[in-house]
Amino acid sequence: MNMTKTLLHVGGRVLAAIDDSVYTGSVASYAAWSARRLDAPLEFVHVLDRRRGQPGAPDLSGNLALDTREQLLAELVQLDEQRGKLAQEAGRLLLQQVQAAAQASHGVAAETRLRHGSLSGTLGELEPDVRMFVIGKRGEHADFDTGHLGSQLERVVRSVRRPLLVAPRTFREPRRVMVAFDGSATTRKGIEIVAASPLFRGLDVVVLMVGEADAQQASALHWAEETLREHGHQVESRQQSGAVNETISAAIDEERVDVLVMGAYGHSRIRNMIVGSTTTYVLRTSHVPVLLLR
Repeated sequence: MNMTKTLLHVGGRVLAAIDDSVYTGSVASYAAWSARRLDAPLEFVHVLDRRRGQPGAPDLSGNLALDTREQLLAELVQLDEQRGKLAQEAGRLLLQQVQAAAQASHGVAAETRLRHGSLSGTLGELEPDVRMFVIGKRGEHADFDTGHLGSQLERVVRSVRRPLLVAPRTFREPRRVMVAFDGSATTRKGIEIVAASPLFRGLDVVVLMVGEADAQQASALHWAEETLREHGHQVESRQQSGAVNETISAAIDEERVDVLVMGAYGHSRIRNMIVGSTTTYVLRTSHVPVLLLR
């Protein structure tokens, strides 16, 4: 059985969502790197959401004369049209810039797409033809001072089913990957994807299992090691006790890994995706890209 075909949607493209934030350059680089290694088409999409960043409509219900109110409404409509045209032009320029950067830095040609609507809704519509998504950890409207994740990202994580690579601020070409593994079906799938996918071919792999060691965990960890070695990976495994959140985040630095692979959410400790959960905590604190699997 061809493991890659059974686990991955191999016919699609790498689709990267970009906006005017500090993460855009990193998103473009990780998307181009992924497309080159997967030998997949690359596309950048920029979504214009008219509900975000627009001033509220003024209250015109006071003592203004009828003709004055009508004049103000006409001016507001005109301003709205101008904003829309400027946003479209800025979006097209942004797409051209990342398209040129992907070609110059990674030798990857990319298509571009400008859409209107919500980001999560747009990615959901485009998902059938997508092999992997790439998105920044925070968007242009995020509050960086709080250290919280962007609300757009959390909605996207909840809505898409394809693998989702969440990029940090800066790009570093991956050479070492860590898989957060708990023996569950989702994390076993993660091991098999890392083992078989050309995205990780030739990369060293660290398998991290958090929890008290027992026979069941030892058996699962042995299976993960053998699965990866069968596909030619150099493998190291770590069995560590402690709080899952802090242990995973600390291991990223201690093991000097360049990518973390983990489940997006579910019922196990590693796969839970709610505010304050492991996934949210790791995404918020990690300085390396995180590949989320469903």
